[in-house]
Amino acid sequence: MLLSPRAMAAVDAAAIAGGTPGIALMRNAGAAVARAARGMAPEGARVLVVCGPGNNGGDGVVAARLLAQAGHRVDLRLLGRREALSGDAALAAGEWDGPLTEGAGADDLGGYDLIVDALFGAGLSRDLDGEAKTLAERIGASGRPVLSVDVPSGVDGETGAVRGAAVRADETVTFVVPKPGHLLEPGRSLCGRLHVADIGTGPAALAAGLAAGAPSYRNGPGLWGTAFPLLGPESHKYTRGHVLVLSGPPYRTGAARLAARGALRVGAGLVTLASPEAALPENAAHLTAIMLRPCDSADDLDDLLTDERLNVVVAGPGLGTGAATRDLVAVAASAGRALVLDADALTSFKGAVKDLAGHLADGDARAVLTPHAGEFARLFSGTEAVAEGIGKLEAARRAARIAGAVVVLKGADTVIADPDGRAAINDHASPVLGTAGSGDVLAGLVAGLLAQGMAPFEAACAAVWLHGDAGLRHGPGLIAEDIPELMPAVLAGLVR
Repeated sequence: MLLSPRAMAAVDAAAIAGGTPGIALMRNAGAAVARAARGMAPEGARVLVVCGPGNNGGDGVVAARLLAQAGHRVDLRLLGRREALSGDAALAAGEWDGPLTEGAGADDLGGYDLIVDALFGAGLSRDLDGEAKTLAERIGASGRPVLSVDVPSGVDGETGAVRGAAVRADETVTFVVPKPGHLLEPGRSLCGRLHVADIGTGPAALAAGLAAGAPSYRNGPGLWGTAFPLLGPESHKYTRGHVLVLSGPPYRTGAARLAARGALRVGAGLVTLASPEAALPENAAHLTAIMLRPCDSADDLDDLLTDERLNVVVAGPGLGTGAATRDLVAVAASAGRALVLDADALTSFKGAVKDLAGHLADGDARAVLTPHAGEFARLFSGTEAVAEGIGKLEAARRAARIAGAVVVLKGADTVIADPDGRAAINDHASPVLGTAGSGDVLAGLVAGLLAQGMAPFEAACAAVWLHGDAGLRHGPGLIAEDIPELMPAVLAGLVR
């Protein structure tokens, strides 16, 4: 589970309303920061704790006091004046009896063994400027180990974006649950190792936070594992679904084969490649367990889909763009099958996502769209999904509502969003997956799981995680053809 900064504020408020003083939460948070700092710095180390004017700074003051009590040589620096502190932060400052420097200062920060960054937390709502920006930049230039409180200062806890400037932390301590900005880039790369600390808010307060907005999740088997299809004594190829992948013309067939191979390897009982007749020899030369059927037009596809056993259609990889592809998508959608749309199928509806949404609604299709950033921008151009400054998570949510389909917005921080508002962020992946054809395999993995009965949101989340796990297992040198062949090991590790 993830909480937005607004939802986290609701957790804090509910805990305080339930009888836990705010200063108690701050002391617990500061103690968690101090524990992490002791793990990063040797005994008796020289530590600089840099605090902002709000509660994040109060957490830092508590940590400074505890580190000093543990024998560290602590310097405390406050952005602004001590007299300007209020509420719990002022109470925490009242418990500090060591030296305190006010303002950004100009001294060298390189002499410290550790810098604790407690300037600003996840709720930062404006760009850093002035002394705040100067101090964040100087921390980054110090070359010293950095521990950030809640998020690295300057990172937007909702979007992961950098607000003017941001600290790069080696480790970050956050509270109760992670925030979206911990998983979305560039925030994820700036956080370093993430620790999540319980500060005593309690389950009732957490429930209040969860009720404050649409649910967001960190993608993983805990989210979709109970829905994952497992083989039983009565399982056979006809109980595991039949995926139909639409192939492009001659010399453009490889992407569809990659998708088909992904669907078969993830467990679909049967996979058929529907190919233009001129491309049949080319596809036949490469395929064995995957069947072939001729398909040169939307009418041909309509005829194929009279076979009710074909329960999932994949359209897009290498299919070509234009009216012919739009017609194929319209036929597949009207047939009411589960549908995975990628690549050319998405680009063919550039600026016409309402037309696509209409096709999906007419056939009550259970659809998953898998765009990368460029395809997303083309498909949703002119809609609220590409409004400036909303962040990737909100963009995917809006897109899912507009299209009436699950949207998998791919990238290093892939977001999976359902029209009902649920969303998941995937951080279980590797940069080696950024290779030609990788996304085609992902489309096939989604289709293979849909064929076996998973609901679209769960199927998409599971496929993204499995795809990421394959990249992590293989490492450098991976090419798209490797991904389906890694599925047996990925699946064996999942079901043990």
